Amino acid sequence: MDRQALAARVARGMYARDFAARRNGVEILEVGPGFARVAMRVRREMLNGHALCHGGYIFLLADSAFAYACNADNHVTVALACHISFVAPAREGDRLVAVAREAAKAGRTGVYDVTVLDQDGTTIAIFRGNSYRTRGQVVPSAAPPEA
Repeated sequence: MDRQALAARVARGMYARDFAARRNGVEILEVGPGFARVAMRVRREMLNGHALCHGGYIFLLADSAFAYACNADNHVTVALACHISFVAPAREGDRLVAVAREAAKAGRTGVYDVTVLDQDGTTIAIFRGNSYRTRGQVVPSAAPPEA
């Protein structure tokens, strides 16, 4: 299986178990080796006391993109550390897109940069995640038989 097909298969397997992302309307738009693009619409229940999208939801979106990017090679990989900078507000109705890219990988650790943009292309947040590869695979290595 080529790396692109594997990344798509891993994303489907993870998403089926990713209750947090699904509950909050995160959609997987695109995945590839060391790459993911996900989206989420800001809903009323995501607003804070200033009528802006709560930073925790923006972090959830960025962290989701990070997770799909760093697990794309089918090695169970978790966050070691993450940092986010909020640079512009998001409001109700905005469609946010998080784009994650592998910046570096060595041994069991990696560094991933995620940019969160709104529908106009305005940068909402910049996230950097450090990953740690544990043992095991996200999905079984052998593809299931076709139905």
